[in-house]
Amino acid sequence: MDNNLRAEIDRLHAQICSGLADPNRILILYTLAENAYNVSDLALKVELPQSTVSRHLKVLRDRDMVTAQRDGQSVFYSLSDDRIIQALNLLRAMLASSLENQAALARSVQIAS
Repeated sequence: MDNNLRAEIDRLHAQICSGLADPNRILILYTLAENAYNVSDLALKVELPQSTVSRHLKVLRDRDMVTAQRDGQSVFYSLSDDRIIQALNLLRAMLASSLENQAALARSVQIAS
């Protein structure tokens, strides 16, 4: 693979990952996996200020992780690809394994004391 192409792919990959780098955006993505929402309903559902939700939706839209569809006066947001949730679930599984390893290490330290 050409180095310039690889660098561009890596840059785009990092850009997508940066969209996942905030707990509120992860919460928004999991919530949008349930249903499409307009900003005000989504803000109520995730218990965040509407301005915060709007800011995070812009980040997610800029990374093509969510889509916006106008319906009259409202704009409804939904996931652009269900594989986003699969990726988040994979990361959570890795986190669970890491926490299990840390817990096992903590137990062994306590036993040795």
